[in-house]
Amino acid sequence: MSSVEQINERARIVLFAAWLLAASATLGSLFFSEVMQLSPCSLCWVQRIFMFPLAIILLVGLFPLDKSVVRYALPLALLGSAVALYHTLLQVGIIPETAAPCQQGVSCSSVSYELIGLLSIPMLSLLAFLGVSGLLWILKRSELN
Repeated sequence: MSSVEQINERARIVLFAAWLLAASATLGSLFFSEVMQLSPCSLCWVQRIFMFPLAIILLVGLFPLDKSVVRYALPLALLGSAVALYHTLLQVGIIPETAAPCQQGVSCSSVSYELIGLLSIPMLSLLAFLGVSGLLWILKRSELN
């Protein structure tokens, strides 16, 4: 296997891992709302706006391998990370509840579900966005791109 083929194979693995994370987060979000019947708040909807296209864009970048997909996906992942961080800080009380954009419906500051009593849905979203961002950053900055 030539060095170009090895680089492309490693790039495909990193991109696949980013897609797998985005697809898992997308399916997890749908599971929480459709199966567990947890209504998403306004900030959850904004995070979905950033995550759902990531799953599609990263998949399209895999077949055929298109390492330039980082240009389109990384801004979505970083913006989603910012919204998820804001939502997490709102839930843990660092940002006051008065700064919440949720005026009607589900409160953005209330915790409706915690995984193992520790990770709320916005925290899970933040971890997914940071993971995708990190993998895309690796793809962008390494010899893989």
